[in-house]
Amino acid sequence: MMKSSLKDRDNVSIGTLSSSSCERSQVDQEMQSNATSTCGKDNGEVTQGGRRFYTFLPEFNMVLIRQIAAEALGTYMIVFCICGIISNLKLMGVQVGLLEYAATASLTVVVVIFSIGPISGAHLNPSVTLAFAAIGPFPWPKVPLYIIAQLGGSILAAVSGRLIYGVGYEHMMTRPLHGCYAAFWVEFLATFIILFVASALSNDPQFAGKLGGFIVGASIGLGVLITGPVSGGSMNPARSLGPAIASWSFDRYLWIYVVSPTLGAIVGVLVYRLLRLQGWSCELPDASPSTRYT
Repeated sequence: MMKSSLKDRDNVSIGTLSSSSCERSQVDQEMQSNATSTCGKDNGEVTQGGRRFYTFLPEFNMVLIRQIAAEALGTYMIVFCICGIISNLKLMGVQVGLLEYAATASLTVVVVIFSIGPISGAHLNPSVTLAFAAIGPFPWPKVPLYIIAQLGGSILAAVSGRLIYGVGYEHMMTRPLHGCYAAFWVEFLATFIILFVASALSNDPQFAGKLGGFIVGASIGLGVLITGPVSGGSMNPARSLGPAIASWSFDRYLWIYVVSPTLGAIVGVLVYRLLRLQGWSCELPDASPSTRYT
């Protein structure tokens, strides 16, 4: 959920846990080979092929396009699988069980992390993208592109579920079950735990090795178990916004599923970073850049 140098660690995320150092270096080489633009020192502009762009806009190349497409596809898979299990049980006249919901979310995340992690980092969640940009080294110019891709994938998944299963969008939405206050804090704490774990694993991917994706999936399953009875188990703004946008129905509780996970994700990454930095100052004063989270 790291790279050999600070300037190359542009894709730190949950999905990096499932990719090997060889895969990451290949992506870096491809990005460097495609980066043919030159930056102007005077006005912060980029010149490429006679056209001028401002540096706050990311340079579009095949690597970035593949990353955006992977985020959209990965988010689509997660939301479709979650909506699918809900719709199937609804059609069968069975109440959606907490264990079924948690298992579906957990297994889908594991599958998606291992499949698209080496491509985009498998954020799959606007809160994750914002947290790694605010606290970590993920570049801000990519943030809106990732979020648009994640929301687009979620909307398409909700529409697909509606067309395939014939179940209304209202059954795919998340709503507080025991009040707004409880829903806000349980979403915050669950996302905090997930991002704290993901930050620990992505900071030292060799610690968990190939099991990193399973650990992140397990943490998400745990998050669903502790949030499901209270908030419906979202922990992902794209998960809640997709069905809402598809049906163009925005209730007064929707803000909880946007604000709470985002704050929880940022605080989770921040707390881990503070704890880790304290450890370095005492135990690893000569740590190389490849082992430091800066």
